[in-house]
Amino acid sequence: MELQQKIDRITDILRRDDGISGAMHYTEQISWILFLKFLNDFEEEKEGEALLNNTRYDRIITDEFRWNQWACPKTEDGKTDVKNSKTGSDLTQFVNTKLFPYLKGFKFDLADLKSVKYKIGNIFEFMDNRIASGHTLREVLDIIDSLNFQSKDELFELSHVYENLLQGMGSDGGNSGEFYTPRAVIRAIVEVLQPKPGQTMYDGATGSCGFLIEGFDYIKNNHRNKLSTGQWKFLHEETFFGNEKTPLAYIMGVMNMILHGIESPNIYKQNTLTANIRDIQEKDRYDLIAANPPFGGKEKPQIQQNFPIQSNATELLFLQHFMKSLKKSGKAAIVVPEGVLFQTGSAFKNVKEELLSNFNVHTILSLPAGVFLPYSGVKTNVLFFDRTGATTEIWYYECNPEQKLTKNKPIQYDHLQQFVELSANRGLSSNSWVVKIADIIDTDLSAKNPNTNNDIDHLPPLEIMAHIKKNDVVIAQLMEEVEQILEEGYNG
Repeated sequence: MELQQKIDRITDILRRDDGISGAMHYTEQISWILFLKFLNDFEEEKEGEALLNNTRYDRIITDEFRWNQWACPKTEDGKTDVKNSKTGSDLTQFVNTKLFPYLKGFKFDLADLKSVKYKIGNIFEFMDNRIASGHTLREVLDIIDSLNFQSKDELFELSHVYENLLQGMGSDGGNSGEFYTPRAVIRAIVEVLQPKPGQTMYDGATGSCGFLIEGFDYIKNNHRNKLSTGQWKFLHEETFFGNEKTPLAYIMGVMNMILHGIESPNIYKQNTLTANIRDIQEKDRYDLIAANPPFGGKEKPQIQQNFPIQSNATELLFLQHFMKSLKKSGKAAIVVPEGVLFQTGSAFKNVKEELLSNFNVHTILSLPAGVFLPYSGVKTNVLFFDRTGATTEIWYYECNPEQKLTKNKPIQYDHLQQFVELSANRGLSSNSWVVKIADIIDTDLSAKNPNTNNDIDHLPPLEIMAHIKKNDVVIAQLMEEVEQILEEGYNG
């Protein structure tokens, strides 16, 4: 059975289980089982290497909880040990009352926060087995047991299959969209940032870790066979960092990085905004930052106190955090809702004034409406800025696909290819233009394409409707800002 067929078979099996509802649940359940199979193969490989080198490898997982003991025990000739294989209620009882409590206990191993053991505890702290039927779980275990994580080719193929699962979660809508940023957008952003060996890269809202994985692949592909042993080690262990506060997104992201070849990623399950940015020093900063932080949310006053410019808009808090976390000469690319560009309320204005004064906002990419459908229709932009001095002028690029983006017609890399090609030299086209900082009034950074005919009286009906819909989005955002101001005034 081909790998994609195996995963498809697992999802079909899980859909029939009483404890599973929707793509989010079955992807979550596949993730923890895949992780434990990976961990087993990882430990077997380390043990084998130690034997060859006449050294010792101490396994993290004790005998009773190893994959080959509880999940798929084998006889001496390597065949399935039917006699000792748990199934039905005895399997679910073992998983729920013994296996999960054992793995959750690893979170108390505080000796090394970077250790695989501590990360296992973090992963399982808020994770539970949702598979109600032990017979269903047995079918899934048997299929995943046939996967070989020690095979580089199979691992590569599985990483793509897993990406498809995550994309399916995003297409499912609802809250699952927070885990997935379209890969076309991520690829374009990383190609503009051009990460290099020896640089550090950070995402404070990792989701499924798409930016970090694309950064890893970019360095690997552009410096193939050129990396020294030290650079290769640094790439795997000291390059990529991130935080994710949502338990499910955390395990998805860690699993995704592992499947792409980063064995022990520096991803931490914590809310980035709980850190007081006044405490961030140069040693804590990163060369590259790429992120699509959550927006539209509201943070409590105690969280807002961690920021010099207080606001309950998460997008403004994240933007301040990323500004503070960028090294000297570092480069950042942050996805923000359109409102950040045009809103001039006190908090928005103050953050943008600091951004323009202390950072070089050299590029703004205006993304089309529908990029994040079906879970968000808000129009977004990408702010590219360097910590190299103040902004003098901004190069804008407006992405204009020929067809309207929908759930079934998502954004493609082809839509962004011209942007990537022109960005190096800030080339001018019908979709791009330059604005001097002196021409920006009241920190309004809106992308207003001077090459577009804005005479709405002469536009076709469909384009007029598009303008109306865009205005509706802007009005909704302005109403939300007014509501926030009123709330703040009331609470104050």
